[in-house]
Amino acid sequence: MQLSKNLSLKEAIKSNTATRLGIDNTPSQESINSLKAIAENVFQPLRDRFGIPIGVSSGYRSPELNKAIKGSKTSQHMAGEALDIDADIYGGVSNKEIFEFIKENLTFDQMIWEFGNDEEPAWVHVSYKTNDVNRGRMLRAQRDSKGETYYTVING
Repeated sequence: MQLSKNLSLKEAIKSNTATRLGIDNTPSQESINSLKAIAENVFQPLRDRFGIPIGVSSGYRSPELNKAIKGSKTSQHMAGEALDIDADIYGGVSNKEIFEFIKENLTFDQMIWEFGNDEEPAWVHVSYKTNDVNRGRMLRAQRDSKGETYYTVING
């Protein structure tokens, strides 16, 4: 099943952790609808803009999978509203270019410059809501000296 021209449901729910741990990562129809919305409104415009494959390292996560990877208890991945996009999977474009294109051109709820450094995020987390207002909130995820993740607001 295609969520958009260049993103399949299989790609958006694939999880090596779920496979390894035997976790069912099958989304509900409501979550599939949300995945379609983010695919059509964020992923596909990115793919069309850069004209090359764009990697998704994490999409939908069942609550059990989210717990197994110690994801946020309110993660939008569990609703099918979020994708982690990583240019390093295929190359040809940078994560910073992806971040900047989304920031300047697309509607989104929340976007996170995930780790990396001042020049390049390790990946880009982006979410999109269909049932609420998309806030356009931007954050940066970093680790403190104890390895704990903290977020700083870029805007919004």
